[in-house]
Amino acid sequence: MDRSHDIETDAERERLRRLVALLSDDDLRRSMPGGWTVSAVLAHVGYWDARAIYFLDKWGPDGEPSVYEPEDTDAANDSAKPLCLALPPRIAAQLALRLADEADRKVKALSDTMLAKIRAKGNPPFNLSRAIHRREHLDEIERVLPPS
Repeated sequence: MDRSHDIETDAERERLRRLVALLSDDDLRRSMPGGWTVSAVLAHVGYWDARAIYFLDKWGPDGEPSVYEPEDTDAANDSAKPLCLALPPRIAAQLALRLADEADRKVKALSDTMLAKIRAKGNPPFNLSRAIHRREHLDEIERVLPPS
């Protein structure tokens, strides 16, 4: 079974870990486009990992994955934004790391049978490669930080 998604996911999770370790509290409070902050963007990344965890837990190790139903991601993101902004910056960063670790661990633990079931549904309600979303936002964060 192809598990190449785990390789890129591991790399982006470690990138997230290194970035969070280097960010000062001022860096975490730095403004981002759209009224976000660095820490709120990290919390946003954590939100989407928490969503993946929800579905993996809901299906269980031998369950039947849900058919993907497109959703209004702008509504989800905008609804969660006040919560992401309200979190203390360091807590938001630590939460993003904890949820990344948990989501990645659960995806890696999928049996070949369950992985095949998820892939057979087409687009699951989350991407098995947790790296894609993280990479997008880590790139954005690195663009707003001063050069080191």
